[in-house]
Amino acid sequence: MILKPYKRRTFLKASAAATAVIAGAPYIKTARSAGSLRLGLWDHWVPGANDVLTEICDAWGKANGVDVTIDYITSIGFKNILTAQAEARARTGHDIMAHPTWQVSIHRDVLEPVDDVVAAITQKHGAYIPTAEYLCKVDGTWRAIPAPIGSHTYPMVSRIDLFNDIAGVDLLKIFPTDGSPRDPELVESWNYDNFLIAAKKLHAAGHAFGNPIGATSDSQDWLGPLFMSFGSVMVNADGDITVNSDETRQALSYMKELTAAMPADVYAWDDAGNNRWIVSGKGSCMQNPPSAWTVAKRDKPEVAAQLIHHDTPKGPNGRFRGSLPYLWGIWEFSENKQAAKDLLIYLSEREAVDRLLKATQGFDMPLTPSYYDNPVWLEEQPPKGTLYNYPIRGDEQAIVTGYPAPPPIATQIYTQGLIPVMVARHTQGGDSMDDAIAWAENELEGYMRG
Repeated sequence: MILKPYKRRTFLKASAAATAVIAGAPYIKTARSAGSLRLGLWDHWVPGANDVLTEICDAWGKANGVDVTIDYITSIGFKNILTAQAEARARTGHDIMAHPTWQVSIHRDVLEPVDDVVAAITQKHGAYIPTAEYLCKVDGTWRAIPAPIGSHTYPMVSRIDLFNDIAGVDLLKIFPTDGSPRDPELVESWNYDNFLIAAKKLHAAGHAFGNPIGATSDSQDWLGPLFMSFGSVMVNADGDITVNSDETRQALSYMKELTAAMPADVYAWDDAGNNRWIVSGKGSCMQNPPSAWTVAKRDKPEVAAQLIHHDTPKGPNGRFRGSLPYLWGIWEFSENKQAAKDLLIYLSEREAVDRLLKATQGFDMPLTPSYYDNPVWLEEQPPKGTLYNYPIRGDEQAIVTGYPAPPPIATQIYTQGLIPVMVARHTQGGDSMDDAIAWAENELEGYMRG
């Protein structure tokens, strides 16, 4: 089965890559950490990010007598996924391989257990967010770790001027960008009911909220969390189909109202549609990593100066944000597993992660909350602190759409675009709510049989 990789638009501003070797003594190798290692890693879209990662790996290799070779593999044309599939079948290739969000469960039988690596990292740097265990742990065994580079999340990206002037919502007061404490009552007021009121005002003024609604990656990454905020689950953790619920009806009812206050063509948008909408100056709000803001810095600096990244609205079941992690695993057939484990631990050290975050301009989002005090998110501008709330700092929970279904089923929910297609059938296609839900049930039953 070939899964659609999540891809973003290319960053257009080169990063200033640091050139100094990580401070401190070299990582102490074990008796078996020597020889050579081949890494198959994702080809990052931020200019300079690959160079910094190569420098870090080279420095570790020289200090530990390991010849490290890195192949940066593009996600364009699914090349990274196809390469991993070919290596898994042939049982030869790289030692360490980067896997997009859902691939660990697919390759679980040929990935080396890394419980010892996870223990070493979490004992020193604290626990990962729950998404890491959901994606990386199979039948009680860790088969991969969250990568220190490549993951991202989907916060709100909003125009502070339009929300203030048209909707009467002071986003900077709700979500300070200078590190000052939040007012819990104001944060609690940022819920889907009040967001809908604001969205209607902004739409009436010609500055609508816009996100794609179709079988695209970005569609999943905002609609899955929205449905979860209403308590709507397509398939539960036991593998039972649960889409036919009052919670799903509440979410669909909400979407019926919200889509009426969105651009009419969102059903035809690709993953760049919401980026173009916000950069054009017409859009007031969207959900996205910082890529659109980065493009706006170059093409529409007056728009970039008004954008901040912040928490999603809260629903009856809580506040959820979409995430797409990258994961690194060691093939079971690797000939240098100990060195591979040592390198994974080293690349998760604070010094390495800090350098990588600087290289990616704060775009990447580690799955270790203890790293969120890095100053990169506070310093990026304009406006200063625009990325401060890109790391989760409140009551949001990061999830991948399809959760909490068993990952093989969740993979289908995500890649087939179940939730956005169900939404489109009801809000645009003329299906009644019951018909849209019945369609989704039938699709889910097909996933089970497949």
